[in-house]
Parts: sequence; structure tokens; C-alpha cells
Amino acid sequence: MAKKNQEFVEFAVTARKYKTLLSNKFKNRKVWVDPNPYEIQSFIPGTIIEISVQEGDVVQEGEPLLILEAMKMQNHIQMPFTARIKKINVNVGDRIPKDMLMIELEAAAEENE
Repeated sequence: MAKKNQEFVEFAVTARKYKTLLSNKFKNRKVWVDPNPYEIQSFIPGTIIEISVQEGDVVQEGEPLLILEAMKMQNHIQMPFTARIKKINVNVGDRIPKDMLMIELEAAAEENE
């Protein structure tokens, strides 16, 4: 027997339409957001041990950014691509939660050497 106030959701699979009820677990899930490549976020809670860059630096791909200690392990965070450090939102000794924005990046102006 169906409960009152339930809403059916329509969806199509290979040109056939169906109706279903969504569970509360599905409705209350954390919505996936496409990550911004210009934001370096913490993937685990921990403590900032060392910061190897400064705001305004142009950092090459693979160079170290900082060390995040979590569960007695030191995680070396490296630069994912060549860019300029726009803002550093953490300091050495800070205890940070998961998904905190640690470093903001911006496109590096192409310089001819």
C-alpha cells in the first residue's frame, strides 16, 4: 500500500519511460560536485607540517606544495600542473578538517625564458 505524499520520479532508459520512488537515503545523499582543478583541498583531516611555496610563486608540475600529517603519516602534496599560487589558506601547525581549501591556484602567465 503506497503512502500519501510520495512523489514518483520519471526517468527514461532506451526510450522507455519508467516511474519510481526515491529512497530517503538517496534524497539526502551528498551531491557530487565537479572538483575545481585550481583548488587544492585536503583529502583527509590532519596537521600542516610544512609549506614549501609562497603566494605569487609559479610552481611547476610535480613540485612539493606542503606536507600534511595524518594518522602519523606525512602526506606530501605535489603540484598537479604548472600554475601560480594565488592564496594559501593554511599555516604551519594548523589542524584542518577533510575537504578544506588549502591552496588556491591561478593560471600562470606564459613566460618565454
